[in-house]
Amino acid sequence: MFYNLHVTIDDNKRSIQGKNTIYFKTISNGTQFQVDLQKPLVVDSFIFHNKKLEVKHEYDAWTVNLDPILIDAQKDSVTVYYSGIPRKAKMAPWDGGFIWAKDKQNRKWINVACQGLGASVWWPLKDHQSDEPDNGMNISITANDSLVAISNGNLIKRVSNSNKTKTSTYSITNPINSYDVTMYLGNYVIVKDSFEGKNGKLKMEYVVLDYNKNKADSLLKPDTQKMLKSFEYWFGPYPFYADGFRLVESNFLGMEHQSAVAYGNKFRKGYMGMDRSGTGIGMLWDFIIIHECGHEWFGNNITTKDIADMWVHEGFTTYSEALFIESVWGKDSASKYVRGLRKSISNDGPIIGNYEVNKEGSGDMYDKGANMIHTIRQVINNDELFHEILLGLNKDFGKRTVTTKDVEDYISAESKINFKPVFDQYLRSSKIPKLEYTIKKKQLVYKWVNCNADFNMPVKVMINKGSELWIEPTTVEKKLKQNSKINTVDVDPNFYIRKN
Repeated sequence: MFYNLHVTIDDNKRSIQGKNTIYFKTISNGTQFQVDLQKPLVVDSFIFHNKKLEVKHEYDAWTVNLDPILIDAQKDSVTVYYSGIPRKAKMAPWDGGFIWAKDKQNRKWINVACQGLGASVWWPLKDHQSDEPDNGMNISITANDSLVAISNGNLIKRVSNSNKTKTSTYSITNPINSYDVTMYLGNYVIVKDSFEGKNGKLKMEYVVLDYNKNKADSLLKPDTQKMLKSFEYWFGPYPFYADGFRLVESNFLGMEHQSAVAYGNKFRKGYMGMDRSGTGIGMLWDFIIIHECGHEWFGNNITTKDIADMWVHEGFTTYSEALFIESVWGKDSASKYVRGLRKSISNDGPIIGNYEVNKEGSGDMYDKGANMIHTIRQVINNDELFHEILLGLNKDFGKRTVTTKDVEDYISAESKINFKPVFDQYLRSSKIPKLEYTIKKKQLVYKWVNCNADFNMPVKVMINKGSELWIEPTTVEKKLKQNSKINTVDVDPNFYIRKN
């Protein structure tokens, strides 16, 4: 239901110690209580009803038996004390942990990133993507008073302590993915801003290292303001008005930390100064601002129960890049951009991973996922309806954990089109369907190959450079007769398929 986390950072020893008070409600009778905490950190003690309990642990699971026994629907709390030297990130954010870095002026700059690895790399909790604290959490960070501590949500207070440390307390009112809980320590300054959005005035902050203060207004603000306007149009209100919006300069590339998004693109356009699409369009905007903030809707507002379904986070957020482009530079540029991403698709395996074993699917969940969504948009063939589906997903599944089936069924129901064969083909197979066709004078003979037996997606074609028409191929050969000889057949390039 709620976490109250206190953590103290010793930047000289690169160690941490703290406690997490876990407020919970039981769903059945029982005595056993378990939290996750990764080595080399250790749980020092569990306190329940002012009693210290005997702790057992196996791998990263720490367990106690509570006394008295818990009864169904009981509300209670346990405090877990812990300490140690947390795992150092190997290549954040992809292989995360603590990042003990120095800024350009050789001052300490400490960040943490833990998606995939899990929040238990730095604090004790129930570490599973399906479980979020329903009522949010508080996080208090005690650190060297020369460093500014930044976290998620609203700053409640900063208190100076007698030992040259300062404690900063933040409050998060919304449910939050545990991997989104974070902290940043550095010589930060805060540049305030606001956005007049669908739910009123949104408080905004750009948090940057002091020597980058002038870049906040000139380089971060323009794309951020355009992003919020675009995404509120496409997806609905920014989901976390009560917690505000914060973009924080980080010593790693970026991460969708809820209401405190990590930004490490070094104030450049593109993705680290490059265009992922190869079209030139990707150099018109700052990739990390757009992509990581897109996750506030898909990933943070809508969260999958199992990381096997992470395409919902990454596919929709990658497509949000195209929707941002559409808002600013038009639909043709957006379509060109998303098609350009196809060069990065490897088709090395299914996008959906194995369930219940903490395993993601193929990295194609980003670019192939986006191209699948773009293809589905073409099949729906009604941009107003497609827009309503995006709005509806965030309204109906917001601040909830979902499965891919929830999302797939919703899109099929709202569009009144059975997209199950399409989802099965693009999410659960690595084969890209091929439209195989031959021209026989006035007749077009066509069918789908390299696909599942039930794949039946309609596709838009143009015959003899004339008007567009729809054909409905299956894996069984079909024929289309025309009044005159067929010389050319062009397939709409917005469909992610292969053809002769």
